[in-house]
Amino acid sequence: MSFSDSILSFSERVKHNLPKEKIDILQINLGRKCNISCTHCHVEASPKRTEELSEIACQKILKIIELFPQIKTVDLTGGAPEMNYGFAEIVRVARKFNKEVIVRTNLTIFFENNYEYLPEYFADNQLRVVASLPCYLENNVDKQRGNGVYNKSVLALQKLNQLGYGYDPNLILDLVYNPVLPQEKKFNLTPRQDNLEENYKKYLKDNFQIKFNNLFTITNLPIGRTKFYLDKFNLTQDYLRFLEANFNSATLPFLMCRNQLSIDYLGNIYDCDFNQMSGLNAVNHQGKKLTLDDILDSNSLDLISQIRTEDYCYGCTAGSGSSCGGALL
Repeated sequence: MSFSDSILSFSERVKHNLPKEKIDILQINLGRKCNISCTHCHVEASPKRTEELSEIACQKILKIIELFPQIKTVDLTGGAPEMNYGFAEIVRVARKFNKEVIVRTNLTIFFENNYEYLPEYFADNQLRVVASLPCYLENNVDKQRGNGVYNKSVLALQKLNQLGYGYDPNLILDLVYNPVLPQEKKFNLTPRQDNLEENYKKYLKDNFQIKFNNLFTITNLPIGRTKFYLDKFNLTQDYLRFLEANFNSATLPFLMCRNQLSIDYLGNIYDCDFNQMSGLNAVNHQGKKLTLDDILDSNSLDLISQIRTEDYCYGCTAGSGSSCGGALL
């Protein structure tokens, strides 16, 4: 998906050399079902989507978690991962085998019918909560995620604090910042993560007595609804040029695609969630698209030698870098 001939392709920029390292993270996108619809969502999740993890793919994932001690982290995302098939069973098995389990939650799910139990469930299973809060100010959050989302998010964070999140070292609560999308050719890199984290912590503590562990700053990549938005204002190519102009080679050793596999709801494998949403499958050294069956048949997680890239990869390597765990530098 090359957006423009006027930039150097990312694969040329890295000289077609972005090798995969030993896999220790499984990131599983459980499906597109979500209780809200955010303007920046690269997954294009919403309450109208029905795609979710198949039972067959779920069983294969459970077997892989059991078979491979090298897996340190199981990272559950969506959509709202909690709404999609397989969530509880994957949590159960991953915790049984002492994996760190991350749940990427939108917080507002706590207030939906039949999901009120989630905060206690998270705490009981010692899940690491990575919660979307794209700004510490109400107007910016509601603009991106819908009216009333900010107030629900505050209440959800307070509930998690009451259960020990942000205080107990076994109950980690991280927040995620996404920049507001521009409507004109005025682009900015995400702010310094450490400085912004300090601002978040002060504002949320002073106004709501909320405490959390880490802030992750994530750059918007031109995929999914972010791309639709940029296209609407004829900004996509200019945004990509901006990201390319801020390419930082020092980020390359720390890219999230280096040591993780991204799995979709059908059991296909990708280098990262962004490639997954773009349909850019991971391949082995013979060029074969990989699935969960290949892992089980070969009894190996390490089937990929070279990471597949596209020009949107400039988003992960601009400035201080960006990943599902925030800034890279």
